[in-house]
Amino acid sequence: MKKLIQFKNIVHSFDGTLVLKGINLDIYENEFVTLLGPSGCGKTTLLRILGGFLDPDEGEVIFDGQNILPVPAYKREINTVFQKYALFPHMNVYDNVAFGLRIKKMSPDIIEQKVNRMLALVNLEGYAKRNVTQLSGGQQQRIAIARALVNEPNVLLLDEPLGALDLKLRKEMQHELKRIQQEVGITFIFVTHDQEEALTMSDKIVVMKDGEIQQIGTPEEIYNEPANEYVAKFIGESNIIDGIMNEDYRVTFDDKQYECIDCGFKKNEEVDIVIRPEDIDIVKRNQGVLNGVVKSVLFKGVHYEIIVETVKGTSKTVKMHILKNHDLLNEEAHEKISANDFTMDLDDVDNISDTEVIARANAQAWSTEDEDELISLQKVEYEVLKEPGTYPVTFTTANGTSITVNINVVKPIYFEDEKQGVGITAYDFYKTADELQESMALSIDLKKWANATAWDLEDDSPVEITDVDYDFDPETVKEGDYEITFSTMGRELKIHTTDYAEEGAKVGLKFGPEDIHVMSKMGVVG
Repeated sequence: MKKLIQFKNIVHSFDGTLVLKGINLDIYENEFVTLLGPSGCGKTTLLRILGGFLDPDEGEVIFDGQNILPVPAYKREINTVFQKYALFPHMNVYDNVAFGLRIKKMSPDIIEQKVNRMLALVNLEGYAKRNVTQLSGGQQQRIAIARALVNEPNVLLLDEPLGALDLKLRKEMQHELKRIQQEVGITFIFVTHDQEEALTMSDKIVVMKDGEIQQIGTPEEIYNEPANEYVAKFIGESNIIDGIMNEDYRVTFDDKQYECIDCGFKKNEEVDIVIRPEDIDIVKRNQGVLNGVVKSVLFKGVHYEIIVETVKGTSKTVKMHILKNHDLLNEEAHEKISANDFTMDLDDVDNISDTEVIARANAQAWSTEDEDELISLQKVEYEVLKEPGTYPVTFTTANGTSITVNINVVKPIYFEDEKQGVGITAYDFYKTADELQESMALSIDLKKWANATAWDLEDDSPVEITDVDYDFDPETVKEGDYEITFSTMGRELKIHTTDYAEEGAKVGLKFGPEDIHVMSKMGVVG
């Protein structure tokens, strides 16, 4: 196949921001090539440079063996279809399609032949005299394609032309575009951020991110053998797992070695593993390669999306002490006030503030005549030393209504899970039954009351606590002590299947060597 277009080290910036970082890309005759990536990745900029609407800061664009950068846009054998079509509203369908041919001063009979052939190609025979403003979005898009193709370019550029269409019409036009490209036999270069469009239509997909190419390949290669985590996440849904490539065709993850079909990595290289949700089967426990517990089941129309936890997350269990209601009454001021003891980390003492103390103690005052009327706390008095101990704190309203509780300062109580690379901490806390029942988002409040936090041991970045487990009913809870466990997300695998599984069920998961795809870590050449 003949090489038609070569982008050589294309660099471009806008207002000092680099949007293309040395793009090198070859495009061949009669290919349907899709530039795929999120907004701002540089795909449209690259298309505009090829079309002649922008000049790169550096690099060359070779077209059929010649550098075309000095050639103005109107002299390039390239036509463009834009997202908004740019049809002439005062012209009918025929005149829109014929416009470029008339500019070239072709004879009317030749123009008629070419226009009618193009209208037939895009399935708009009989629409020649219609007003373009009265046509649907899909019909207008076909006219824009016909107007571009009637000039017989060697390359057609399509800049997100399906973006304005509804879902059903967009799917129809995906097949239409592919059919048209095959019939006219020229190179199509299509820009989109829609993965399904790219997979449906393309001979070759170029995945872009932040002005750089991440991977070039067929739809099958891009989907089944993504080059890195970014491509795997951008193209379809993926389960991505940290692993070690022990040697060719052998990889370890979650402390177990598996056979795979990948090779060419360094011995014991750190890699990412991708397993697509549709490549995992749910089987009976102990009959697969992994066991797990079903965490959630979501019906998606043609299949179930099932989340199975195969490795538990990092967790910390604390005690919640439920106390009697202990509101203090100031009859003269018609006010009530309440607050709770709380525990805090010795390391947090330096950053303590009145606002945090009020929140952690759940201190509040209200009118006895209208319990919905909260009253401001004018004074918060405490003296906390940076050493373990119990320190009083007093909250007082403007009318002198006050309550004193304790701040229990303790040495840091945390657990470091080296295997998961996560640290977690949480503290015992004190509440009343009424406070539990008044909570509108109990899991969130329990995390706040226990000051439960988790972090990455490598870089101290926050890690989300996803599960809050307890075995009490907040509506009927009584005085006493209750255990609460806070956990980060463990290893959760997403499965797409037509088989139903009950939430909470213990199951096995089955996949084969061909379902395990090994990728280089981002920024690492494999």
